Amino acid sequence: MAKTPRFPVNRRAFLAGSAALLATPAMAQNVNSAATVEMERDLSQSVRRNISSFRTLDWRPYFSDLNNGAILVDIDSRALHFWAENGNYRLYPSSVPLTEDLTRRGRTRVTFKDPAPDWRPTPAMKKRDPDWPDYVPPGPDNPLGTRALHLSWTYYRIHGTHDTRKIGRRSSNGCIGLYNEHIEELYALAKVGTQVLLI
Repeated sequence: MAKTPRFPVNRRAFLAGSAALLATPAMAQNVNSAATVEMERDLSQSVRRNISSFRTLDWRPYFSDLNNGAILVDIDSRALHFWAENGNYRLYPSSVPLTEDLTRRGRTRVTFKDPAPDWRPTPAMKKRDPDWPDYVPPGPDNPLGTRALHLSWTYYRIHGTHDTRKIGRRSSNGCIGLYNEHIEELYALAKVGTQVLLI
């Protein structure tokens, strides 16, 4: 004698259950729900907690003083550290040069603060890729983003980027890239003469 299942499943119950299962992701994404949690907007804080190599540092092993402030770029951890003269500290995720031969390390300084950078490829970039445009004016598609800090080394800058996928990666042609909101903050804090060390 065949046993009747304890929980009989008919076509109507199967379809209703399937529809409920498919709707679950949509219900979970309801932004008007009372259970919705607002995400942090300060990316430097969230990245600090989520990337193990992204850690705060003390300025003393790298600089003798904080006159005009100090910027330390750690190529390996892809982080930019800034100390103001009064010791206030900021930590930003960054993009770094794509390859070691594009990477320059050592001491330099901020020589010019550019509030609306335009962009031209370097001769070496043009040689590697002749299809690069000769000039990109300031604006939303500019590879240097919304602000730039020129360094004493020719062609090297700390700048924003319109392509946020590059941050946290080896992706640049030599410069150090930040989210536009971070370069705008750093631009306001740094001075012409701020000391810079790339390690």
